[in-house]
Order: sequence, then C-alpha cells, then structure tokens
Amino acid sequence: MSSKIEMQSVQRIAERASLSKSDSTRHKCFVSYHVADLGEVETFVSDFGSEFIPRSVGVTAEDDFVDSVDTDYIKRRIREKYLADSTVTIVLLGSGTWGRKFVDWEISSSLRNDAANKRSGLLVIPLPSMNNTAKLPDRVRDNWTADKEAISYASYKSYPTGLAGFRASIESAFGARVPKGLLVDNSRALRQRNA
Repeated sequence: MSSKIEMQSVQRIAERASLSKSDSTRHKCFVSYHVADLGEVETFVSDFGSEFIPRSVGVTAEDDFVDSVDTDYIKRRIREKYLADSTVTIVLLGSGTWGRKFVDWEISSSLRNDAANKRSGLLVIPLPSMNNTAKLPDRVRDNWTADKEAISYASYKSYPTGLAGFRASIESAFGARVPKGLLVDNSRALRQRNA
C-alpha cells in the first residue's frame, strides 16, 4: 500500500470522528506524522478527532513538487495543497518522526506567514509508545524551549487523557499565532533527506 493511500485512510478516520460532533468553534488542524506510526495516529484521530476539523493527508514522494530545489516553492505548494485552511498543525511524535524530511517540510510550511496564508499554531504531542521521551524534529527545537512556554512558539503537550484538555491545547496553540509570532524561527534549511 502506498503511503498516500495509507494517509488517506487516516483522513477518512479523522473525518468520521470529526462528524461525530457539530461544533462551530473547532479549529481546522493539519496532523503531521511519520507513516511508520500509522496505528497510533489512527487511534489518536479516532479518539480525539471530534475536537478538531482534520486535515491529515500530507506530503509524500508522489507529490509533484518534492524534487524541486526551490524551497519557497515547496513551502508554498505544501501550504496550498495541504495546509491552506488549517489554523493549527499537530505534530505527532513517534520514534522516527524527528528525522523525516516531509514532517520537517510540513512544520516549516506551517510556520510560514505570507499574504496568502497565515501562520498556523504548532502543537507537538508524543505518541503513547514514546512515553514522553520522543526526540524532537530540529525545527520544533528551534521553536520550543523546555519549561519556557512563555518564550516558545511551539506548544509541547503530553498525550491527551481527555477531550477537554486536548481542546484547550488546540486553543492555546491557535491563540499563540499572533502574540508569539515574533518568536518563530523558520530559518533552518529544509531537510533534504530522511535521517
């Protein structure tokens, strides 16, 4: 099964979970993850997808822009194709997420702020298998400092234990977009290969 088809299955699960609740205050969230963690990601979106409107199909080798050397073009295409109407990006951390180039590209595109697309909030959550010990992607480390939430653009939270707490985490990441916008560091070059 191709990674695009696997990712589309996550999108379908997320859409079903999202439809279980009618709530106009939910945010559109893009879910970034490593396809190796698909089972845990599916559980996450099934359990918590009622609290956001999902946008979860991301970049794969099948996308037409992946071979470009123009990083602005890559970020713009990701934003247009996957993130256009999302307001928060949720990065789900598994053991290999930190070194995946497409995850880095999705995070970078989420942090991009231009006339056509506003910056997304950034919420980072380790998957249960990581027991809060996941290695962070470099671009997340550039935007988050442990125990210094006030000076971090990214928000790092433990895996949610309830819907209300998870919803509050999304709201917090969404609310940080403007007041913490000057804290964003998106200067790192895009990862060119998987680690």
